[in-house]
Amino acid sequence: MSRNHNIDPKRLPRHVAIIMDGNGRWARARGLDRSEGHVEGVNTVRKITEAASEIGIKYLTLYTFSTENWNRPQEEVDALMNLIVIAIERETADLIKNNVRLTMIGDFGRMPDFARRRLSKCMDDTAQCTGLTLVLALSYSSRWEITEAVRNIAAKVQAGSLDPDDITDDTISRNLSTADMPDPDLLIRTGGDMRVSNFLLWQIAYSEIYVTSTYWPDFTKDDFLDALEQFQSRERRFGLTSDQVQQQ
Repeated sequence: MSRNHNIDPKRLPRHVAIIMDGNGRWARARGLDRSEGHVEGVNTVRKITEAASEIGIKYLTLYTFSTENWNRPQEEVDALMNLIVIAIERETADLIKNNVRLTMIGDFGRMPDFARRRLSKCMDDTAQCTGLTLVLALSYSSRWEITEAVRNIAAKVQAGSLDPDDITDDTISRNLSTADMPDPDLLIRTGGDMRVSNFLLWQIAYSEIYVTSTYWPDFTKDDFLDALEQFQSRERRFGLTSDQVQQQ
């Protein structure tokens, strides 16, 4: 049964990032193969993407496959790659219908050619959409991303196009995969673990964090709205005192 929520549309987070955890544990609790948990997790992606689009979120970033996930059993990795590609291809028409633009961040050089090629087509097909931007973090880790940013900045210094004294926080942000989007206002983690798992480490410096023990396949639109409601109940101080924030 749907719950009542009191969401202020004027105080929505612009960018919500989600660590979608618990697919394997959801399957194991039901005596199923881990792959069944990933399949059910794809259904949750659809529901939460639709909810985010409907309510007016501008950016939704989903931690879909980390660079550490490449170390999983090859059979599971292959199944995940195929599942991701097939699911995105299947959903592309609905993404276009709902004005959702698809993009990706990550180390695409490690991805199989078929996955990179077919997902690139899905991104191209949705490129003209102007509503929600759905960001898939695929073959992604924040340490990889920051290392790449440092390499890019170092190359500019070496080439003489950037003075080391001119390097600022903004310089680093502009060299990250997320340079064209705002930092996440809200980070949601399902599955109950209290860690950020190498996800958007630079970008979540001032994100509000919401952790639920609910496994990702069981995470509903109501759960998503609960997270938004709690986000709106918090005072975001960004290093200031409560009195200073209230005076602004």
